[in-house]
Amino acid sequence: MEFREITTFLQAAQLKSFSKAAKKLDYSQGAVTIQIKHLESELGVRLFDRIGKQVSLTYQGELFYRYAVTLTHDLEKIKDAMAATRELTGTLTLGTIESLCSSVIPPILAKYHRLFPQVSVSIVIDSPRTLLEMMNENALDIVYFLDKRLYDRRWIKVLEEPEEIVFVASSDHPFAGQKDLTLDQVISQPFLLTEKAASYRSILDGYLAAHGKKIRPFLEIGNTDFILQMLRENEGLSLLPLFSIKKDVEAGVLTPLTVKDFHMQTWRQVVYHKDKWVTREMSEFLKLAGAGQGGAV
Repeated sequence: MEFREITTFLQAAQLKSFSKAAKKLDYSQGAVTIQIKHLESELGVRLFDRIGKQVSLTYQGELFYRYAVTLTHDLEKIKDAMAATRELTGTLTLGTIESLCSSVIPPILAKYHRLFPQVSVSIVIDSPRTLLEMMNENALDIVYFLDKRLYDRRWIKVLEEPEEIVFVASSDHPFAGQKDLTLDQVISQPFLLTEKAASYRSILDGYLAAHGKKIRPFLEIGNTDFILQMLRENEGLSLLPLFSIKKDVEAGVLTPLTVKDFHMQTWRQVVYHKDKWVTREMSEFLKLAGAGQGGAV
């Protein structure tokens, strides 16, 4: 039994596809099939049920999967122990959303790069749903996202912090400083909003629908920096995470609006797959992101 066969088995099991496993490992599909057959022959059991292009683990496959994950983790521990005194030179693939990438992520990555300049970092920006699906298929190491509290038995959650979502306007807008604004007043204004796939946009639409209301933005765009620039020019209102406007508020350029009987909160969360071995590259990022303080939640 070779370790590369176990690695191939784990990829095929996680991706539920020999062809996807082949692409991930840069093998031919035939090579994956041969390795799995060799493993099955050596173990004397059938590890996968194959129906068309879909594969799923048999009972014996599920049992072997648990042992294979443990074995892989133990080997990674050995490698990390041997490399503990060496400089980090591996890779880190991070999934995040656009608003976090334009405000929260840059200072974290700047410090990370200063500490570990040889690590190659890749960032994928998409909706939380897409990112989490990618993580489940082992295409991402870590997902740092903003959404309602999400849980899945396949994940380890290492950070969960509340974030205020606020209506925001230019400090020159007539609504700036008013304390008795109603929701109807605010949503009647010209609006710039993130696309409907954005988590807090979905929360807003759901909240308004529950109260029989609707908002019709004059602009929808997935670029938070563009929205902020338009707000600075006093072109409409928006709904954004408070952290994304912090610098502009401190500079007196933008202001969050106080709206009667309206409060919206979402959650900043960091997760990785429970079957993913936490490399030193991942561990150091989690520490810088604030996720290493209290462990899993």
